Amino acid sequence: MRQVPQAPGAAALTADVQTVLNEHPFSRFQWAIFALCFVIVLLDGFDTAAIGYIAPSLLTEWGLSKPDLAPVLSAALFGLAGGAVCSGPLADRFGRKAVLVGSVLVFAVGCLASGYAHDLQTLTALRFVTGLGLGAAMPNAVTLMSEYCPDARRAMLTNAMFCGFPLGAALGGFLAAWMIPHFGWRSVLHLGGVVPLLVVVLLVLVLPESVRYMVARGYAADRIRKPLARIAGDAVLQVQQFVMTERKAAVAGKSGMGVVLSKPYRLGSFMLWLAYFMGLVIFYALMNWMPVLFKEGGLDPQTATLVAALFPLGGVGAVFFGWLMDRFNANRIIAVGYALTAASIWWIGQEAGSLGWLVVAVFVAGTLMNTAQSSMPALAAAFYPTSGRATGVAWMLGIGRFGGIAGSFLVAELTARHLGFSQIFTVVAIPGLIATAALVIKQATSPKDGH
Repeated sequence: MRQVPQAPGAAALTADVQTVLNEHPFSRFQWAIFALCFVIVLLDGFDTAAIGYIAPSLLTEWGLSKPDLAPVLSAALFGLAGGAVCSGPLADRFGRKAVLVGSVLVFAVGCLASGYAHDLQTLTALRFVTGLGLGAAMPNAVTLMSEYCPDARRAMLTNAMFCGFPLGAALGGFLAAWMIPHFGWRSVLHLGGVVPLLVVVLLVLVLPESVRYMVARGYAADRIRKPLARIAGDAVLQVQQFVMTERKAAVAGKSGMGVVLSKPYRLGSFMLWLAYFMGLVIFYALMNWMPVLFKEGGLDPQTATLVAALFPLGGVGAVFFGWLMDRFNANRIIAVGYALTAASIWWIGQEAGSLGWLVVAVFVAGTLMNTAQSSMPALAAAFYPTSGRATGVAWMLGIGRFGGIAGSFLVAELTARHLGFSQIFTVVAIPGLIATAALVIKQATSPKDGH
């Protein structure tokens, strides 16, 4: 472990926390943090996508038209945006753990209560509340996980953790296809509420605060040493002072939001927001509407739901992207991913008459799209210094959520204008090209920024 040099006769041994993380094997304690954050993001994906899977049942049970679904499909997205935008500055001020525990509790209660709604207005309001918790949870899980990672594996581990989101969305589809015929659509929301309530207990008992945050806020050495000792053992027992170095330039005297909008980070922040926004236009346009579009294309409801569930399943490719990002230029890697996403989304629209090729196209498109999108939080976490990291990640996710809102209304508008199956998917592919351009601009304006 590298120690910070001391003046002659100095009694206090000083250690850099990131050096401790870099020089010791990834411990069982860090894997426990990874597992908890993975489960949080998985539940986030499950609860976020649940409304899309129950949408066909709402149409039938409540006698709704497809345009009627737009408010309830987008309500959680407004909450997601608000929760993310507010949670980042709160986490940079009050800590990652407190905000994370509170946010999981909010989305658990909101989702559970949604299962008891008996009209569209109540369900819409409860989905908004659920979204507030979901929006606050994800950026803080990403930030906390990234701050316990060694530098050489940060993108891969953060991406692997973020894979929980598309896997949770896919799991929701497979479970919904089985649960709705047997127990009704409300059972999906009940499950999405009960499980995170149990997770809250584990978070309180097991999850530590970020060591980088504690150093940045001047916490006592004893408190910082406690989680580090579970990683480095005896190597930190004699340390009396912990410090940290920043890979990214700190902005003196700035709050989290001040860092994000400061001159060194402003344009990069805007490009991150634009890319993530466009990615979520695609994700929510397809997640919320594919079961309905496939049903109209001639598939039975259960088959339509199962095929649609293949789309988020492909997000596990983000682990490979994370490995590449730790070794090569992360902006360029993700930009290529978005370009290939645009091509594959267009391909889905060409396969309406062939179930076999439709399944292949949906899985390929999902793998590419979710791999690129799931890599964005790691890109953002690496872009900012500790003082603005939670805000930077949260605002990218929060601004991006408005892309989800736009995606939900986009397909509603396209169907209202009577566009055909292939035309809808062609339009939905365009945001992938815009996301590609945003990351190319970010790289061109920050040529030394490999992340």
